Amino acid sequence: MVLRTKWTCELTEALDGKAVNVAGWVHSKRNLGGIRFLLLRDKTGIIQVTAIKKKLEPELFATIASLSKESVVSVSGQVKKNNQAPHGVEIIPETVTVLNPADTPLPLDVTGKVHAELDTRLDNRVVDLRRQNVTRVFIIKDALLAEFRRKCDDEGFVEVHTPKIVAAGAEGGSTLFPIAYFDREAYLAQSPQLYKQMLMGSGLDRILEIAPAWRAEKSDTIRHLSEFISIDMEMAFIESEEDVMGMLERVLAHALEHVRTSCSLQLEEMGVELPEVSIPFPRVTYSEAVELINASSETEVEWGEDLSTEAEKVLGKIMAEKGHDLYFITEYPSRIKPFYIMVNDERPEVCRAFDLEFSGMEITSGGQREHRHDVLINRMKEQGLDTSDFTFYLDAFRFGMPPHGGLGLGIERVVQIILDVKNIRETVLFPRDRSRLVP
Repeated sequence: MVLRTKWTCELTEALDGKAVNVAGWVHSKRNLGGIRFLLLRDKTGIIQVTAIKKKLEPELFATIASLSKESVVSVSGQVKKNNQAPHGVEIIPETVTVLNPADTPLPLDVTGKVHAELDTRLDNRVVDLRRQNVTRVFIIKDALLAEFRRKCDDEGFVEVHTPKIVAAGAEGGSTLFPIAYFDREAYLAQSPQLYKQMLMGSGLDRILEIAPAWRAEKSDTIRHLSEFISIDMEMAFIESEEDVMGMLERVLAHALEHVRTSCSLQLEEMGVELPEVSIPFPRVTYSEAVELINASSETEVEWGEDLSTEAEKVLGKIMAEKGHDLYFITEYPSRIKPFYIMVNDERPEVCRAFDLEFSGMEITSGGQREHRHDVLINRMKEQGLDTSDFTFYLDAFRFGMPPHGGLGLGIERVVQIILDVKNIRETVLFPRDRSRLVP
């Protein structure tokens, strides 16, 4: 028996009188005595199956009546026009095959009529993912990633995959996850930073990586994860960090516009309006940002310290009032950025780093990298790093490393912002944080 010949979204009035097979989950049921209505759900939507007792074999009618919600079934029957049914059509069943009955009671209400706390949803994530609003998040996330990748391909990027078990961290040791690697200690990669820089000496020139990264940050916030998907880009033969920012804004604006148009139905069903994105994004220097934040009287930042979450939110409000949701912060103090960021030779107190902020939340960190071997070593020593731990990395800079720069972008934060999702964990299939290791 063929379990499925059509998705529910394909069932239209044009198929009136045609035989079809559909398969999915029992979304809900209604009993009107001699008539049973069954709503069957697949990943594309919901279709009504109408069983009239006097027109069906008693065994078939009894099977439909006995189905528990969320049981997996295949239904074969005829499509029939019905203006009162969802989407104007229904199926008159000829056979119903129970592929797997669902236990009762369910851990949460898949229809969404009964509220479930986030922890309950994540504890029962497979069932939670059957809720259409939840599924739409991942359909949109997929569209965003796919178009980002396509645009990078058009711009000449080569997709690579760097090691995720590493010997040294790129972002400092305090957020590393140590693991046992045979007879020595290794770490889960915080980012592909060191390797993507090394690849700039290979002649590939432009590389893209979309892969998991790990940060052992002891944060229990709505915007932090221990495991996340990072989009990393690196470009060789640049003049300055402006080349990297220009590339990012072109690719990101293109991907967001693709989501706005190709996922319009999902966005509408979620009640989300995604505005058009125009480029270039405004540039705000770190010093200007500090002045704006301090002038607001909502919080205070001392020049030279990193911007707190609260400070970012204040700046986000200020920029939104100016009509800007996406904007770069540039010219950060050199002392608060990693060793691989190039210091501005003319103004050594600032460096060639940037962050891209989206509605008061950092989604990207990047900048021009230091490609000069001797300067890079001095920079590492200034930050108290043992250069012997980074020999594998530094050797790549001894044999002809071009000027280069790049960035890392957190895709979950982008999805959280554009869909106005309260907690970033809702943008991950099976999130990992300080307290959650299963499912």
